[in-house]
Amino acid sequence: MIKEKFGGRIDGWVEAAFPFLFHRSISPNLLSVLGVLISLAGAVALGVGAFASGGLLMLAGGFFDLVDGVVARRQGRATAFGAFLDSTLDRLVDMAILLGILLHYAGTGAMGAASLAAFALVASVLVSYAKARAESFVPRLEGGVLERGERIVILAAGALTGLLVPALWIVAVGAGITVAQRFAIAHREMAHLDPPAAEGADEPDPPAPPKAWWSRADTLAQVPGPGSPSPGWQESRTPRKGRDSS
Repeated sequence: MIKEKFGGRIDGWVEAAFPFLFHRSISPNLLSVLGVLISLAGAVALGVGAFASGGLLMLAGGFFDLVDGVVARRQGRATAFGAFLDSTLDRLVDMAILLGILLHYAGTGAMGAASLAAFALVASVLVSYAKARAESFVPRLEGGVLERGERIVILAAGALTGLLVPALWIVAVGAGITVAQRFAIAHREMAHLDPPAAEGADEPDPPAPPKAWWSRADTLAQVPGPGSPSPGWQESRTPRKGRDSS
C-alpha cells in the first residue's frame, strides 16, 4: 500500500536525504547484503527476547532494503540479477524475523503467541509467493492491504513498544487478507490469457447404438461352426465351367 501511494516519490526523498549513498563506488548489491545481515541480527535479538534491539535492527535493515533499489535506478545499474538477489534476500529476512519471534514465544511456553507467529510467517511467505508466481504469467501484480514494507514497520513498532503480540495479530490477519486479494487479482488478470474452448471440443463421442437382434443373427449365421466346411473349401470343389466344358 505504501509503495502504491508513494513509490514514485520515494526515490527523490531518499536521494535528497542521503546524497552520499549515490556515489558511483557504492554497489547496490552490497547495500542489499548489508541490510540482510543487519536484519538477521535483529531476528537473533528477537529470538532471545531483546525486543527493543530487535526492533531497531529491523528498521535499520529495512532502510538498506529501501535504498538499494533507489541507488541502482539512479546510478543506471539496475540489473536482473540485482532484482533477483534483492527479492530472494527479502524472503530470507521475512522468514528469519518471524521465526525468531516464534522461537522466543515457544521457548517461554506461550504457545498461543508462537502459533500466531507461525501463521503470520506462512501468510507472509504466501503474499510474496503469490506475487512472484503470478508475474510469470502477467507483467505485474500489485495490491493488498499489507505488503512487505508495512509488515516490517508494524513488527518493529510492536517490538519497540512492547506490543509485539497485537502487532502479530495485525500482520497475521492483514497478510491473510492480502493473500486472498492477490488470488482475486490474479484470477481476474489471468482470465484473459486462456483461449476460449471450442464449442463441443471437450464433449465425448456418443456411444454406438446396439445392433438389432436380426443383425446379430445374420452375423452368427455367416460364421462356420466346428467341423463345417469353410467357404473357401466349397469354392475349390465347385466345377469350373471354362475347364470342364472343353
